[in-house]
Amino acid sequence: MREASLSLTLSLLGFMLAVIWGGPLIRILRYFKIGKLIRVEGPDSHQVKMGTPTMGGAMIIVPVTILTILLNAATFLGFDIFGQSVLLPLLVMIAFGLLGAVDDWEGIRGPRRGLGMRASTKFIFQTILAFGAAFVMKYAMNVPELFWPGVTQPLSMGIWYIPIAIFIIVGAANAVNFTDGLDGLAGLISATAFAAYGGIALLQGQVFLGRFCFTIVGALFGFLWFNVHPAMLFMGDTGAQPLGATIGVVALMTGQWLLLPLILIIPVSELLSVIIQVAYFKITKGKRLFRMAPLHHHFELMGWSETQVVQRFWLVSLLFGMLGIAVALVR
Repeated sequence: MREASLSLTLSLLGFMLAVIWGGPLIRILRYFKIGKLIRVEGPDSHQVKMGTPTMGGAMIIVPVTILTILLNAATFLGFDIFGQSVLLPLLVMIAFGLLGAVDDWEGIRGPRRGLGMRASTKFIFQTILAFGAAFVMKYAMNVPELFWPGVTQPLSMGIWYIPIAIFIIVGAANAVNFTDGLDGLAGLISATAFAAYGGIALLQGQVFLGRFCFTIVGALFGFLWFNVHPAMLFMGDTGAQPLGATIGVVALMTGQWLLLPLILIIPVSELLSVIIQVAYFKITKGKRLFRMAPLHHHFELMGWSETQVVQRFWLVSLLFGMLGIAVALVR
């Protein structure tokens, strides 16, 4: 009970810091005209969002970083609130956040205006960062490599752990990135995933990791204060990439990464819809399986309103998040 209370308190602190710093951040972004460029081929209803401030992921990363560092420093005063185990996911969040910021900036002011960083270049940097995180988890932190439902002890992945971990981190980063297309969608889905894995971490006794997850949940709710429809601020790659990568790292640290397709059912579906759409287009020489990819645009073009898509996707995410926790409890 004490751990749950402290985790929720940290969530509240994360929310308050994000909301307090959100208004000044939006004014700064507007002053420097750091606004979103909307794809011409996207739904017509999205054209009104042109110029909305982006790179809002900073609103999430900054409060989480401040709280994590300060509360880690508090251990020197005898307060056992955070531990060194959360430094890796924090560093991953910051590193992918910087990569996402460069991507956003190139798309706004760089030579690839409206497009952002080349996909191949982004993938290379993501892989390098993911390799570093995977190496640390296996050889420095000795995290549980894999929990199988019904088996009480973690299984060893041997030499396969690092490539699998890289795939999970990079895949999660891009999956959440594709989900970031509607007001509030990526934030709600990410908050649900972090809450689910935070609960799993607490149940495992990884209290520091659980507290870290709920701190992110609070900061995400603070971001959503400004991001719900009609959004005053967009997450951008500055937020989507680090959130996805950090979820991947947290899943790996709990050893429950097999549950990612459940807990991240919406981002995984969004990513698969893009892959399937591209493959089908090439195979059929120009035909499309979905009206538009990622998947949320398909439902928009079917007649669902933006808020309907977001709310229904979030309901699905909540249900599968609870299912993921239930599976994690199987022993």
